[in-house]
Amino acid sequence: MGQLSLLFLVLLASVVTIPLAPRIGVPQPVLMTLLGIVMAVIPQIPNVQIKPELILPLLLPPLIFAAARRSSSHYFKANFRSILLLAVALVIITTTAVAGVFTVLVPAVPLAAAVALGALVSPPDPVAAVAVAGPAGLPRRLVAVLESEGLFNDVTAIVIYSLAVEVLVGGTFTLEYAVWRFLLSAVVAIAVGVGLGWANTKLARQLDDPSQQVALNLLVPFAAYTLAEQAHGSGVLAVVVCALYLADRAADADEVAYRLVGNAFWKIVETLVTGVAFGLIGLELSTVLADVTDTWQGMIGETATVIAVVVLIRLIWLLPAAWLSRRVSRSKENNTPISWRETVVLWWSGMRGVATVALALGTPLTTHAGTDFPGRAEIVFIAFSVVLFTLIVQGLMLPLVIRLLRPGSGHDQHEQALQLLWWRAAKAGLARLGELENELPSELTERLRQRQHDRLAQLCPDRYEEEAQQRGAKWRAAFEVEQEMIAASRREVLTARGEADTDPEIADQVLHRLDLQSARTRR
Repeated sequence: MGQLSLLFLVLLASVVTIPLAPRIGVPQPVLMTLLGIVMAVIPQIPNVQIKPELILPLLLPPLIFAAARRSSSHYFKANFRSILLLAVALVIITTTAVAGVFTVLVPAVPLAAAVALGALVSPPDPVAAVAVAGPAGLPRRLVAVLESEGLFNDVTAIVIYSLAVEVLVGGTFTLEYAVWRFLLSAVVAIAVGVGLGWANTKLARQLDDPSQQVALNLLVPFAAYTLAEQAHGSGVLAVVVCALYLADRAADADEVAYRLVGNAFWKIVETLVTGVAFGLIGLELSTVLADVTDTWQGMIGETATVIAVVVLIRLIWLLPAAWLSRRVSRSKENNTPISWRETVVLWWSGMRGVATVALALGTPLTTHAGTDFPGRAEIVFIAFSVVLFTLIVQGLMLPLVIRLLRPGSGHDQHEQALQLLWWRAAKAGLARLGELENELPSELTERLRQRQHDRLAQLCPDRYEEEAQQRGAKWRAAFEVEQEMIAASRREVLTARGEADTDPEIADQVLHRLDLQSARTRR
């Protein structure tokens, strides 16, 4: 089996494990990691041959971009304190704690190497946490905390890691230099992210085809990451800033086709890249073990200690940090744990993943002087152990923890928020109809108003008068009939598409319009 066949196999597994995971009760990221481990021990399957320095720029940009485009800069501003406490402060605290413990356990390893280890094991993986916690019933606002934390903790961790590696390979370190590098990294990333976001917006207006606009979006995260890194900035932060810029300046409200194509496309990208990322974690295990074949038994104690520090420091920090964030926040919508149960669940959701593996594998082999990188084998082995423990043990136990502690699903709040937004949207439609009323025949105006009231009764029965709820039942019946009519039209178009005298491209255009019509009637 060659490398291309191996990639295809992992991509196939990424799709197959999605419906399989809930049936066997194993979260999909955990299942892909276990599958990768199994594949790694099969002799017929080759070792992964991918340069470590390519893992981050290939896997992180699309994952970070896909997650950030679902948010907005206004949301981050409203939850700035909780993000700062989790994504920046907690990463620094974890790095410091791990570095201190590792220096005591392995005094022969330089402090900078210990800091590098602390930095690369400090950032929790948002993809794994959300993929596990969301289906398990974690409240939506806590899932949002995990997503927000994950978008920014990689930035802090990668900057610290890079500084530590620079010192080890022959550079010098001063506090002023570290602060300057951190600020420079952020400024460059913001400039690149905003610049590319602006350029993307301008260029996308010149493209009429939604598929071309989405193709442009695919290039943006890779361009943002690469340009920022080459300019000594944070590639991850540049991707986040660019995605938020584009999300805040979304396409015109009437560009339905662009949103349909874009959302479907990025969902596919997330599915495949996530599967590859976690499959890679398992597949790389054989390479890691090969490097420490004769020494790994002697590292069990240090590894267990570092895992304990990584896991416990999150709880020790979260308990006061959640309390402090609630006290200082003026926002009623502050997305922080509101009880000790929610804090414990958020603690246990701190699984490590792609960034930790990529940084560990990307650790240099030698210094500028030509000597071996100090403690590299220990760093890589411990990093992989932390990832496997948090992914497999915490990942498998998280649904059970959520069921036992019952932090509250947040379903009622989610439904109320959804219903309120539908109410606002439908009312806006009625207001617009009132503005156009004089330009339309009275019977058409009345029919449109009746249809909108029926939708309000169906979507927001609690906000509508009792007698109007009967309209909801009538609307649902009419909706089903309308969907059947559109489905019959689609079947006829597909039949015509198979006929010799029908241009397939014309049939596809008609079919696409029918799909859009069906999607609109479902709203």
